[in-house]
Order: sequence, then structure tokens, then C-alpha cells
Amino acid sequence: MDVMGDKATLLDTGRFVQPSHREVIGSGQNGIGADRDDTGQAAEEARTRAAAEAGEVEAMSVLGAMLLRRGDLDGAEPQLRAATAAGDRAAANNLGVLLHQRGYAEEAAGWWRIAAVAGSAAAAHALGRHHRERGDEPAAEYWQRQSAEQGHVLGAYALADLLEHRGDPTAEQWMRAAAERGHREAAYRLARELDRQVHQAATGTDDGAGSPRAAEAEQWYRQAAARGHRRAALQLGAILERRGELKEAGRWYLTSAKDGEARAACALGFLLRDAGDSENAAVWWLRAAQDGDGNAANALGALHAERGETQTAERWYRAAMDAGDINGGYNLALLCAEQGRTAQAEQWYRRAAYAGHREAANALAILLLQGGDATGAEPWFSKAAEAGSVDAAFNLGILYAGRGADRDALRWYERAASAGHTEAALQVGIARLREGDEREAERHLRCAAGGGSPEGAYRLAAVLDARRPPVSPHELGEPAHHKTECEEWYERAASQGHRRAQVRVGMLAAGRGDVVEAAHWYRTAAEAGSRNGAFNLGLLLAREGSEPEAAVWWTRAADAGHGRAALRLALVYARRGELAEGQRWADRAVTLGPHEVAERATRLRDALREELSA
Repeated sequence: MDVMGDKATLLDTGRFVQPSHREVIGSGQNGIGADRDDTGQAAEEARTRAAAEAGEVEAMSVLGAMLLRRGDLDGAEPQLRAATAAGDRAAANNLGVLLHQRGYAEEAAGWWRIAAVAGSAAAAHALGRHHRERGDEPAAEYWQRQSAEQGHVLGAYALADLLEHRGDPTAEQWMRAAAERGHREAAYRLARELDRQVHQAATGTDDGAGSPRAAEAEQWYRQAAARGHRRAALQLGAILERRGELKEAGRWYLTSAKDGEARAACALGFLLRDAGDSENAAVWWLRAAQDGDGNAANALGALHAERGETQTAERWYRAAMDAGDINGGYNLALLCAEQGRTAQAEQWYRRAAYAGHREAANALAILLLQGGDATGAEPWFSKAAEAGSVDAAFNLGILYAGRGADRDALRWYERAASAGHTEAALQVGIARLREGDEREAERHLRCAAGGGSPEGAYRLAAVLDARRPPVSPHELGEPAHHKTECEEWYERAASQGHRRAQVRVGMLAAGRGDVVEAAHWYRTAAEAGSRNGAFNLGLLLAREGSEPEAAVWWTRAADAGHGRAALRLALVYARRGELAEGQRWADRAVTLGPHEVAERATRLRDALREELSA
């Protein structure tokens, strides 16, 4: 029978009472105070009974209502029937309640109709519910409207519920009327509807949390929560948490959690964890998990995993999965993978992936790919990518690129890049450079560089560098008044360990005449394994008169395959008179090239050979 969202007692439903002069029982009206002690109530009942026995109709009605409220149906029925027979509409309404409790629904409806026609809003509400339960919505709407228009709060709520079910836009008007009269479920549902409108309006617009409707929704959540509505308290806590008002959010989560709302207990746990109180967070997560909250069970699993308690973590991850939280399956798979239990990891990745967990699908694909099953991996990458996994889209790009399917690879790289994937943006930028579309290349390289990619920063700098006008000879060595954008990107890449960028920054510093800065970057690159860095550092040292140290760095560069460094070494040893060593390095330079270096090295080698044979 009950169509409200909250549990209600008979008195709460409004079937037992009406808003007329004798129809509000137990609320302090008609001389029956809510704060009377048992002795006072007994005395009041005795006086009412005496008046009823004396034939007073109003006393019969009131006595019948008292007995009905106490559950004494046998005692209440004759009093109510007698009062009803005398035309008391309150008695007719309450007699309907009594008969409904006895299971005589049709007879109850007959008495409610009599009371409703006589003007009882409570009876009209009860009659409306009776018709709705039997599927007669037009009759239900008629009677609920009669009740609502007389100001009956439950009638207004029931009418709103019926209209909302049909999608009638006037539902909000009646939900608001019920909420304004103190109906907490109406206040909650009105807030939810306003919330829905805010989110709908925010799609593609600037409307959002700061809109008037959002503020009104919060107000209704607050009113419902203050009246003990635990879901409203949960929603209010969430709003306050998003706004950063964590202390008040915690209070509402606590209120809701104490009333048995598992989601609030879970949210309170996260709030405590973020505040550094893991112990109390675990207490609330445990409470929520025991009430079936999968998110809390998953959080408990993560907490125990962090502590190294893997068996307990696994138990809670399983509980989370069983409660419908697929993150539990994904985390359990990660746990198994960390322990080298590949078969179990695959099993749990697969289970979570089949349940729709996109990152589990991506991880499963990676696992299959590592096992050499590229054919099995591809559909899981596709499923994860279609579900919105940015990493899966990027991985699909890598998969297609490895097969030489560059167009398909680029399509997935672009999809991942549009979602902010740094490395995907880099790959798109490189592809656009190959195609000659410098403008699009720059756009994607900026995304990659801004996302922290050293290679993206270096390639962006190179694109900008190529646009710079050549530096005239008289400007070389002159101090620069400011750094260009390309220099800033080179420096960012260099500071992130990009060796070619480090060499380039060194070259730019050398061009400005800043020998110390140039030496720093050349040395950094050389020590990281850059043969160009080692060669350039050698050149710098040689110009500064440190040829022996320069030879050390040229040797390192030549050993790494740098032809010019080998030629420089050949010249050094030739000048020193170490002709055999000079010839050896000249031979190496001929082998390493490039062409012009090989030509010079050949001439030097032949000259040294003649000198040695002379």
C-alpha cells in the first residue's frame, strides 16, 4: 500500500487522521497532548469513554481513534461505527483504516469515499492510494488531487509521485507543495529533480554548481536531511565535500551513516583517509562493507594491500566483486600480477573486463600481448578503447603501427591525443610532420610538450627553431636580451634529460658566447651517453686550450661511432708525432664517415702512411 520512499507508521500515513477539528489525534490538538504522562492519558481516555457511553458522537470518534492507534481493533470498531452512523466524517475515515487493516479493502474504500465526499482530505488521500494500488490511475489522480488541493501534505506528495511517474511537468509543483509543508521525502525528491535539471543544463554550457537551481537543490537536501532523511544527508555531504567544506560534509556523512546508510559510511571513510586517519576510515569502511557496500570493501582491500596484508586484501577484493564493485576484481588481478600469479591475474582481469571494467580489459590485452597472443589482445584493446580507456586507444595505435598499418595507428593515436594522452599527441605530431602539415604538427607537439614529454618539447623547439631567421655573423657572441620560445622548449626538454636537447642548448649557449653554460650542457649530455655532446665538449675544451681533456671526450665520442671525433683524434696524434696512433684513428674515421669526413680522413691516413714508410 505504501508508495512513499520512507517507512511510515499508520499515524504517519494520514489515513488515521484528518485536518478537521476532531481529526488530528496524538498531535496535541483536541486536548490530547503529546507530552502527557501515562496517568494523564489514562484519565483523558476514561473521560472520553464516559462521554462516549453517554452517547456523545465526538467522544465516540475520538475514543475509537485512540483505540485504533493503540492497535485495539476490536474495541475501536464499535465506537467508530457508531460515530460514523451519526455522520462523523473523521470516524468514517478511521473506520476505513481499521477495515483496511483487517483486510477488507473494498469496504474500507467505501467508508473513505463517504469521508472524502464529506470533505476529509485524509480520506481522499487514502482513497486515491487504494485506486492506484488497483491500477486505476485516473481515479487515483482525482482523489489525490482532491486531497492535495485541500492542503493535505501526503495527498500533495502522492499526487506528485503519480504525475512524475507519467512524466507530467506539473509533478514538480505538487512535490514542492509537499516539501514546503514538511514532507521530507518530497524535499529529497524535489532536490534530486533540481539536481537532474542542473546537470542537464550544464551539458555544453557554463551552468553548473553555482546556478540558482543548484543552490535550491542544496536547500531542499538540507531540509530533508534535518528531518532525518539519510539519503538527503548523504547527498548534502557530497555537495559540501565537492565544495571543499569537509568538516560539515563529515558531519552529514556521519549523521547518514549512523542512520544506516552504507554509502555515507563509505564516503566518511574516504574523508577520514584523506585527512590521514586510516584507522577510523577502516572502521567506517568495515561497517559499510558489512552492509554490502562494494566500494567500501574495495577500499578495505586497498588499505590492507598497502600494509602488505595480501591475504586480507584479497578477501576484501573478492567481497567487493561479489557486491557488484568490479574495481575489486581489477585490483585483485593487480595483486595477483604483482605476486607473479599470472594465471590468476588473467582470470580476474578477464572477469572484471567481462563486467565492463575498461582498464581491466586494457590490462588483459597487455597480458595477452606479453604472452605473444596479439590476436587475442586486439579485441580487448578495442573494447577498452571504445569504452573510453585512453591508454587502450594509445596501445591500439602501437599495435597497428607495429603491423605497418599507419593510418589505423594514427586514427587511434588521434583519439587518445584528443583525450589528453601525452605520448599519443607526440605520435600524432610526428606523423603530421612527416606529412608536411606543420601547423597541425605544432598543435599536437604543444600538447605533448605541455603534458611533460621531453621528446615533444624537443621536437616542438625544433619546429620553432626552423622558423627563426639565420643569425648574422656580427650577432654571434653578442649577449641575448631574451630567450626565444624555441630556446625555452629546448631547455625544458634538456632539464628533463633529453640528450639531443641538452646538446642543442649547449650549442645555443656557445653561440651566445656563454662558454660555462655550453660546457655544462655538453658535459651533461656526454655523461648521459651522447656522442655529439662528447664531441662538442671536446671542441669547446680544445678552444679553451685543454686539448688533453678534449681528447678524452673525443675518444669517448669516437668509441660510440662519431666519425668527426675520430678524425679529430687522428689530427691530435699526428701533431704529437704519434703517427701510428694517428693512422689508426684515421682508419676509424674513414669507416665511420660521413662522406666528407671519410674523404679528409683518407687523405690524412695516406699522408701518415707515407710518412711512416719514408
